[in-house]
Amino acid sequence: MTRRLGSGSLVIATHNAGKLKEIGALLAPFGINCLSAGSLGLPEPDETGTTFVQNALIKARAAAEASGMAALADDSGLSVAALDGRPGVYTADWAERQWFEGAPGRDWYMAMGKVEGMLAEKGEAIDRSAAFHCVLAIAWPEGDYAIYEGRCDGSLTWPPRGKMGFGYDPVFVPAGGTMTFAEITPEEKHAISHRADAFAKLVAEQFPR
Repeated sequence: MTRRLGSGSLVIATHNAGKLKEIGALLAPFGINCLSAGSLGLPEPDETGTTFVQNALIKARAAAEASGMAALADDSGLSVAALDGRPGVYTADWAERQWFEGAPGRDWYMAMGKVEGMLAEKGEAIDRSAAFHCVLAIAWPEGDYAIYEGRCDGSLTWPPRGKMGFGYDPVFVPAGGTMTFAEITPEEKHAISHRADAFAKLVAEQFPR
């Protein structure tokens, strides 16, 4: 039987403010107070896995062990059919820019441009289908864990559109829609996103009615 979360605080194993905000909003109705690993000063473990599941577990276990609390980690990414599933688990790495004035960081426009450039090289008739994937891993200090996987299919557009969302959201149009993830409201995105799909499975098991 899968272990269940109780009410109270939960460490979200991320230093990404956008991701913390999305996860916090999804868990708020269940009386869960979300604390980020960043706010607790927890180190970021090396993500050495080759799958979303492996990396999510690495982050969740590291946060649970360091904090002594239950921890939730999200590992998500974009897979592009015509690029053989890339960038996949390296989605965030494609946004890494070189050191500039002593400060590293991520340039998502650069990452989106890299994907578009690789597609453009394959010609105008190239398949532009893509999918966002999300794996949620909950880990407890005692070693228990649970895994939930979600997916949202769609296609890529260019140039980027919209000011909401983050990451690759400005170039991703979900299946059946006409606007990018960055053009719709957070509430609309929460209803259909890969993270929402994974959370629906988490909620069904962790907070059954």
